[in-house]
Amino acid sequence: QVQLVESGGGLVQPGGSLRLSCAASGIFFSINAMGWYRQAPGKEREWVATVTRGGNTNYADSVKGRFTIARDNAKNTVYLQMNSLKPEDTAVYYCNTVRSSNRPGMDYWGKGTLVTVSS
Repeated sequence: QVQLVESGGGLVQPGGSLRLSCAASGIFFSINAMGWYRQAPGKEREWVATVTRGGNTNYADSVKGRFTIARDNAKNTVYLQMNSLKPEDTAVYYCNTVRSSNRPGMDYWGKGTLVTVSS
């Protein structure tokens, strides 16, 4: 049974940092590209970042230079280090496998973790 459990969100001031984690089970984690997506209030879910099974990374322009994605195959966990946070980063963040064109690989989504950037 597939399970994705995101954690690490919270309230942070603009310019602050957070580190998100996503623990995966029920999938062949090490062979999948993994990614982070986010959904802001009133908006559609959007892709944020991808880390391939080989460790290559790719980022949306809106977060490039501020966010870093990483994976630990031994722990079946993917991380998102978020620095220099902006109010427009406020969203619920989700992880998923990633297929071509940065589309999510599964219809299944975890509960996500809420990030609120506000003073």
